[in-house]
Amino acid sequence: MKILSRSTLVWAILMSVVAGGTLAVIGDQATPYGPWPGIGTGVVVLLLTLRRPLRRWRVSRRPLGEGNRQWLNARIPLYQRLDADGRARFERDVQFVLDEYSFEGVQGVDASKNLQLAVAAGVACLLHGRPEWDLPGTTSFLFYPDRFDDDYFGGDYADYDGMAHEQGPTILTASSVEHSWDSPDDGDNVVLHELAHHFDFDNINADGVPSLVAPESAQAWQALVKNEIRKVRHGQSILRPYAAEAPSEFFAVATEVFFEQPNRMHDHHPDLFGALCAFYRIDPRTGEKPASSTSDVVVG
Repeated sequence: MKILSRSTLVWAILMSVVAGGTLAVIGDQATPYGPWPGIGTGVVVLLLTLRRPLRRWRVSRRPLGEGNRQWLNARIPLYQRLDADGRARFERDVQFVLDEYSFEGVQGVDASKNLQLAVAAGVACLLHGRPEWDLPGTTSFLFYPDRFDDDYFGGDYADYDGMAHEQGPTILTASSVEHSWDSPDDGDNVVLHELAHHFDFDNINADGVPSLVAPESAQAWQALVKNEIRKVRHGQSILRPYAAEAPSEFFAVATEVFFEQPNRMHDHHPDLFGALCAFYRIDPRTGEKPASSTSDVVVG
């Protein structure tokens, strides 16, 4: 997650020049104040356009806090593998999420700092290899007390621990969020699962092809997913059966295992591991950028 991207800076300067320059010319010719109102307007437009980067810069200057740092070090395997610079960037991304995202407890749940930190750590994991990215979609999260159904009610038939929406909030149960990082190597992480869906939602429909996969690689990705789903259905995969429900669920489940059991995925599903390394541009076994990739999947 960048503080300021080149495209944002160019857009801010362009808007400032257009708005301020136009008013400066008019003011110079038609008012006794000369170009100064236009120049002032340009400065205001520039600052308004850059308000998010400026806020991120201020947030990045604050320390994460020793308690939060210890929490990450005890629970997040990827964070443990990073060097000092990598940890500093991971912590900065966590701070951006905590500052910019909204978190709310439902039905008496306390949206505690640990629940918020659990979500922020998941975002930082998925984006660490892609510092130019931000998580697509919503930045609003709701924490429910127990499993819920399609109508967001609990009961005997409630079987959801999490649900991601393209436009609305991402819903997670507090207990599943806590379990996700209390057992960070079991390949079952609802935080990573629901966050992964947001890369899929950036398409017109959730189809299991992440939106940031280059169009020329879509067929290769679909062929890989089809083959891997077949393995799941025949009991030849380390992915749990839910991965075969749909291509979109396959991508989310595969993301969980990729970050939590990278060595096992590499050994049992090398092609899938290579494709996810190419997509996330990180090898979670080492916390470093993959040295090379034999995957047919290209990411823009």
